[in-house]
Amino acid sequence: MKEEKTGKSTTSRRSFIKKGAIASTVIVVPRHVLGGVGFTAPSDQLNLAAIGAGGKGFSDISNASVKGRERVVALCDVDFSGSAAKSVEKFPKAKLYQDYREMLEKEKDIDAVTISTPDHVHGPAAAFAMERNKHVYVQKPLTHNIREARLLTEMARKNKIVTQMGNQGGSNPLLGMVQKWVDSEAIGKISKVQVWTNRPVWPQGVAFPESDESQKPKDLNWDLWLGPAPQIPYTPNLHPFNWRGWWDYGTGALGDVGCHLIDIPFRTLGLMYPTDAESSVASIYTKMWTPDYHPKGCPTASFTTLHFGATVKSKSPIEMTWSDGGIRPSHPDIIPADNDIGGKGSSNGVLMIGEKGIISTNINDSSPLMPKLYLNDGTTEFGPEVESNEEPEYGHQRKWVDACKAGFNSEEHKALTSSFDYAGPMTETVLMGNLAIRSYMLGKEDNRGRMDFYGRKKLLWDGENMRITNLEEANQFVGRTYRKGWEV
Repeated sequence: MKEEKTGKSTTSRRSFIKKGAIASTVIVVPRHVLGGVGFTAPSDQLNLAAIGAGGKGFSDISNASVKGRERVVALCDVDFSGSAAKSVEKFPKAKLYQDYREMLEKEKDIDAVTISTPDHVHGPAAAFAMERNKHVYVQKPLTHNIREARLLTEMARKNKIVTQMGNQGGSNPLLGMVQKWVDSEAIGKISKVQVWTNRPVWPQGVAFPESDESQKPKDLNWDLWLGPAPQIPYTPNLHPFNWRGWWDYGTGALGDVGCHLIDIPFRTLGLMYPTDAESSVASIYTKMWTPDYHPKGCPTASFTTLHFGATVKSKSPIEMTWSDGGIRPSHPDIIPADNDIGGKGSSNGVLMIGEKGIISTNINDSSPLMPKLYLNDGTTEFGPEVESNEEPEYGHQRKWVDACKAGFNSEEHKALTSSFDYAGPMTETVLMGNLAIRSYMLGKEDNRGRMDFYGRKKLLWDGENMRITNLEEANQFVGRTYRKGWEV
């Protein structure tokens, strides 16, 4: 095993032990003799920590530990009385922290961290860890905003950090079937992609909940939960899950599953930054003629169109549409009417539409991908509807751990399916949809007291420079304002 580790000391714990053994006159007995088959010496274990140990954080750190092969030395969570208690029970020797900044300053031997917090903390936590030369696994979406995604992508290259985003379906081997259909031009030139989801499945499109400090869980550190977001009194119905529908903390339906769905065409078609974005959202009327206006939160449903230039794989410009809130595309004629499009019940899916036919897939998280090929001449080819996986989540976390041990730019690192070189631009594309949705809600009162929604237009995007070129006010959504002490 080799390791490339950056930081103040270029000699790692493992390389020091190996060099010491070579220099010693003592005969070294092989590990497998002392520890049995499958034994991993402590000197060959990664020291892992979790930032966000509950919910998805439990499976992330558990899978990264590879059934105890690696050592979990610390857990960080703002509320260990909730689902994070499960991680404490599984890793009883891990030190516990509520503030990841304190944990990373005190636990100098941490090699790598999993980050499974609400979306608004992904960027600050990852940047803090990467600045200290820790390898990072970050849940999807990689960041809360486009600027943070670009920053982390560049930081990973500069600091030689081994990275992976938690869109585990990117490691699904069945993506190879979809890639084969694209590369062989089975459906000809692809010009249109349709993506949809049944999300949100949490409260969204309503007024922000009222604060009530009397309801705060005793063990929850509310200030640390807020992190970079504005300081407000404790507000129920945000922690631990319903934060997803509010822009200060979450990224809505797009952020929740866009990195699982948009990943499929983005990856197989070799896409990069979109050239423009345009959104419209559902209106809710609780009184005549005046739609409810809740710009703090994501809408009940939205429809977004993105355009991309031709690439080596796609060979022609692509129009991608995204719809959420249960709104899905019309059923294509060449797919039998009784067949689902996308996944079961047509609830989530992707259609890639070409000259000769259509590729249909499900959401690619841990659900079966269900790849299906329909050609205009009646030919079909289907992948399995039930997947047999040898390890959890396609080994997505384990492969990252192996790459951390092999080192930056190793073959294991290059083989990762969602290192930030890929996940960064893909996340920027997902968040570009949110930028268009938030711009659609930009409004000001005119001289008659009516709302003028001046952002309801196609937004032209300069991807390299991260700027909307035809509506300056929209650029406020490229980044965010940070609370003091949480700046990125």
